[in-house]
Parts: sequence; C-alpha cells; structure tokens
Amino acid sequence: MQSISRFDHLTCRIDATVKDALIRIGEATPNLFQIVVSNDGRVVGTITDGDIRRAMLDGLTMGDTVDKCMCKTPIVGKAYDDRSNRPLLLRAWFLPVVDAAGRLDHVLVQPRREPPLQRALLMAGGYGRRLGELTRDVPKPLLPVGGRPILDRVLEKIESAGIAHVTIALHYRAAQIKEFVKSRRNAVDISFIEEAEPRGTAGALAQLAGQLDEPLLVVNGDVLTQVDFGAMREFNMRHGYDGTIAISRYEVQVPYGVVRQSDDGSFAGVDEKPRMSFFVAAGMYFVSPELVALTPRDRAVDMPELLTLGRDAGLRIGLFPVHEYWKDVGQPSDLSLAQEDHQRSGR
Repeated sequence: MQSISRFDHLTCRIDATVKDALIRIGEATPNLFQIVVSNDGRVVGTITDGDIRRAMLDGLTMGDTVDKCMCKTPIVGKAYDDRSNRPLLLRAWFLPVVDAAGRLDHVLVQPRREPPLQRALLMAGGYGRRLGELTRDVPKPLLPVGGRPILDRVLEKIESAGIAHVTIALHYRAAQIKEFVKSRRNAVDISFIEEAEPRGTAGALAQLAGQLDEPLLVVNGDVLTQVDFGAMREFNMRHGYDGTIAISRYEVQVPYGVVRQSDDGSFAGVDEKPRMSFFVAAGMYFVSPELVALTPRDRAVDMPELLTLGRDAGLRIGLFPVHEYWKDVGQPSDLSLAQEDHQRSGR
C-alpha cells in the first residue's frame, strides 16, 4: 500500500472538463484516476479512465464537466484511522483519506500486480487496395508517415506497452516487411505467420489457438494511435470480458436535407444537412484464449464474424471507447491527414 501526501496531480476541480481530467489522468500514469474536490478541498467524487470511457458510450463529450461521469458517492477513509482504512482498499484500488471536515488529507493506493502484457498479433497482410498506386509496389504498413513507415510507429507503440512478443501476420509483399523488421532495432521478440492465401482480418488467430493462456492484443498494421494498451487491458480485465473492441467516434455530415416522415408516411419535417455520429471499430482488440479457439481453421474469417461467433457462444464482448489520438490509414485522404497530424504534433 502506498500513501501519497502530495496529491495535487491526482485531483481536479468539479468544474473541470472531461478533457482536462483526461490530461491529468495521463500525467498521473500509472494511477489512472482523479479525485474530484470542491474549491475548499472537500472530496466530492472520484473518476477513473474507465468511468470516462463507459460514459462515452452514453454520449459524454470532452467538453462536459466531470460531474457528468464521476462517482458521486466515493469510498473514503478517515485520517489517522489506518486500521479501518486498510479493509476499504479491498473494495477500491485507491482510497481518498479525508479529515474531519471532508478535506483530502492523503491518498492510499493499492499497488497493481497485473503481469506485463505478454503477446500481441499485428495484422499486416492486407493488399491496401483502397490506396491505389501507393501500394502497387509497397505494402501499406511500410508507407511513410513523417518519414517513418507506419509499421515502425505501430511497433514502437506496442513496445512502449512492455509487450514481450509480437507475431506479425503477413501475405502481400511479405518479404519487404520481413526485411524491414530484420533491419529495425526491435525491443520485442518478433515472429511471423505468413499466409499463402489471404485469411481475412482474424484468420491468423487460428494458428495461435492452444498457445495462449491470457488475452491477446490484436492490432491492425495501418492504425496510428496514442491509445494506452495498458488501460485497455485493465478495462478488459476489470469487466471480466472475453473480448474487447476499441471503438472510435466517427462523425459525418449529410450534404442534403434529410426528410423525416411520420408513422403514416406523411411529411414530418426536414433536417438540413445534419451531422451524424457513430462508433466505428478502431482496429484494436483484446481476445481471450476462448474466443481465439472459435476461429475457423479452414477458411478466411474477418474480426466482425469472429466477435459475433463469440457473442453467440455466450462470451462477453466489451466496448472500449478511444479518446486518444487515432487514425486508420486506409485511404489516400487518411494518409494525407496523418501526414498533417504529424507535422502539427512533431510525433
């Protein structure tokens, strides 16, 4: 148990925006929480990275204030009463400890003992046909963004999560990708699955069935992101999911007036060029050994089909909203935007 008496980095005001709270949570890593305090220092709530992501499923925005998603009845301890405080940490992995006036005195944190992530599967075998001439001679994962191949950036992100072993699934221009990986200074052990015929976005999982004893991180080879894979794994574990899908909010503006109709088919109104919002699959998943075992072995299979097979078999599949930077480089316009993002951020 760790006692933190200098806790400014672990607190935010009740009028703070969700965006501000997330910045502070990121700065407080690995303590992915904030204690919400009033102007006079009284504890009025707590908020975790997971609380925010769950609220995003119900429409929470980055501009909302933290009271929209915080726990308003947090478990708190009493100053100078360690005997009573310790059992409370069995119910919560962090504990705000308050004085007689309800002001924060210190914070107790239960060290997290989750083992490091062990394995990841990187899907890098696609043709990249939507990119046209750009991928005629070069596989999509080797296209440059900011002077570095996409694959280099994806591997760097996986390495930063402390993952020990990465398997890369290959098909199109496999030799080029192997050569690049061989020339790279890798911080993880890397092996390959080379598919003689395309097996879809989940088919390579069939070759890992029976080799896993914990959830596997699966990442598409054309995804640029700042997602915290550790937070994603924790989200998956805390909810007891058999699989977790990272999702990102995608907005599209209809360029026409959308006509609404009543139940009897008559005119009800017009929404002029409405903006619509959806959650889309972000190309990152945690999959349990049980879900991997359901992967068909004799044909191609895409991830949506496998997830549906898992759901129909009674497995629990969760949704992990992404609030960090995310870009799927699937089309020329996406690649151009990724280049612009790099120029602005310098990443």
